[in-house]
Amino acid sequence: MVDDMVIARKAQSDPGLRPLRTLRAAGGRMALTAALLGIGLLAIGVVGAASAQEAKPARDTNLSGITRSADGGAVILMYHRFGEDHLPSTSVRLSQFEAHLDELVNGGYRVLPLPEIVSALREGRALPDRSVAITIDDGVRSVYEEAWPRLRDRNLPFTIFISTAPLDRGLPGYVSWDELREMVQGGGVTIGNHGHRHSHMVRLSAEEQRANIDKAAVRLFAELGAAPEIFAYPYGEISAELRSAVRDAGFEAAFGQHSGAAGPMGDHLALPRFPINEAYGDMERFRLVANTLPLPVREVTPNDLFLRTASQNPPSFGFTVAGPIEDLRNLNCFARGDEPAITLLDNRIELRLSRPLAAGRARINCTLRADNGRWRWFGTQFVVSSEAAIAPPAPTAGPAAAPAAAPATATSE
Repeated sequence: MVDDMVIARKAQSDPGLRPLRTLRAAGGRMALTAALLGIGLLAIGVVGAASAQEAKPARDTNLSGITRSADGGAVILMYHRFGEDHLPSTSVRLSQFEAHLDELVNGGYRVLPLPEIVSALREGRALPDRSVAITIDDGVRSVYEEAWPRLRDRNLPFTIFISTAPLDRGLPGYVSWDELREMVQGGGVTIGNHGHRHSHMVRLSAEEQRANIDKAAVRLFAELGAAPEIFAYPYGEISAELRSAVRDAGFEAAFGQHSGAAGPMGDHLALPRFPINEAYGDMERFRLVANTLPLPVREVTPNDLFLRTASQNPPSFGFTVAGPIEDLRNLNCFARGDEPAITLLDNRIELRLSRPLAAGRARINCTLRADNGRWRWFGTQFVVSSEAAIAPPAPTAGPAAAPAAAPATATSE
């Protein structure tokens, strides 16, 4: 299990890298080969969380005495690239990004540091209504050159999930370790683990999965003085085996790329994020997703989202909606190119697809209009092996039709 320990280290010359205090590490498993690498004992900690601030309109960071959401959830946004118009599937235009940030600052949202949201979800504390976190995956150069200045000017906290191999290799198009330290020192920036290599981790062996996680933790510790408590799955791909590796590594929370609002009942090691890109970065969609509420679910099946054999595809997908909620007969569920048949038995939802899923990543999204006019959203992403899949359908002129309340989900790395 997870033990508490106090990790001490020598003071860093960089004032923005705060000394580690009481941190959590996963017993002997977290020892790794840190001694052989010459960095001492490895800990799991959050870099920069203590200095993160809310958006300027919310002047205090004390969450007491403010309006709280009855659902206790938050929306977590996910970006990759900024102003890289030649890569529209993973980039947003700078004009789009500035409009998003202005909406967050002026639209009555509460932009909070991601570790603060994680802590509230884990402890069952209600979050402010319309809580939002901003996350960025991979650490490409446009984060440093374009996103960070705009976020800093608006005093908005954000998290970068870093794959460490590109930084170690000094690959063009990525931030350097010095630039990453500069952002952390500036305050409001937290760092998450994204694996050493940005690989399809569900397809690795258990030993390779853990090595990829641990190497990133070692490198982040060596360069920043702490290793993150939060993890983002590359490509948002999650399997039962990989989730276990993340759990055993001692992470407090982990994030996918499936759409939906994060709620207190959600799996803390498979929390949703809304991917944002150029095609799905217009203000109508942005306001829709930024205002979503969690659909409180439990008993989600199947347990493993990695479909390896044809007998698992299409999956028998189901979940139970917890507690009193709006009329579930109004629930809409969809997948690209398919509209699943929905069976409702009390609060249990069972979905049956009309045909197997194509190879790669496949999402199912379920939405329900809440009584306040906003939308509850629960999404799931499956990973389908070539052995389990059929040939993909012929390409169409645009994204598959989806309910007006739930635009198609952005493609992401």
